[in-house]
Amino acid sequence: MTAHTLQPLLSVRNVTRTWDGTHGCRDVSFDLYPGEVLCVVGESGSGKSTLLSAVSHQTMPDAGSVWYDTRDQGFIDLAALQGARLRLLSRTDWGFVRQNARDGLRMQVSAGANIAERLMAVGERHYGDLRETAGNWLHKMEIDAGRLDDTPVSFSGGMQQRLQIARNLVTHPRLVFMDEPTASLDVSVQARLLDLLRQLVTDLGLAAIVVTHDLAVARLLAHRTLVMRGGRVVESGLTDQILDDPQHPYTQLLVSSILQS
Repeated sequence: MTAHTLQPLLSVRNVTRTWDGTHGCRDVSFDLYPGEVLCVVGESGSGKSTLLSAVSHQTMPDAGSVWYDTRDQGFIDLAALQGARLRLLSRTDWGFVRQNARDGLRMQVSAGANIAERLMAVGERHYGDLRETAGNWLHKMEIDAGRLDDTPVSFSGGMQQRLQIARNLVTHPRLVFMDEPTASLDVSVQARLLDLLRQLVTDLGLAAIVVTHDLAVARLLAHRTLVMRGGRVVESGLTDQILDDPQHPYTQLLVSSILQS
């Protein structure tokens, strides 16, 4: 993991995002460094997915700020970016992996077109190069490159999720947001996908924020972990320390429930 003497890639300060005045996240702060994976864990309703949405500015925070180290302008408050600039950032420098792959794919166009679409957003236009890169990424994600022209509706759930990951990573983003990326998959499929994710994160030097209710996902992928309850962070630190020696009673309960299951 990159030493923390470097400037953060992402800096989140006192972010609050609620609806109906009750549910959501409150006063959350953290830094994310280049090449680092941060897991946000907690039970359903803890605010972790709301936090992910606010940090990635898919929804605007009610309060607080999110700063990102852009390639061209340096460290900038995302609230200062125009909508078009933010959309470009989300198509190029960021990736979003949804829990349900159908929400992150265009289901009626080919697998190759799903991947090529991201490449075209960064200026690639040569048809042969687009097909070659898309095929290489299918192979990397353990999908037969011969299925390049098949639509995702004909793929299994695990293949759809791997295709969604390929679609997001093909532009070599520096930051990827993942919302329960393995939750909708069978256990055996989950295990292989997690192995692939861990390898890709290492090989590509990605920074990632991964929301999950599964502490095993945090153990396998994350350098650091935030534990959320009732919209607030109740414990944070190195993943191994949190899972091996939890300090907060809620974290202790989460860890013990995994051990007893």
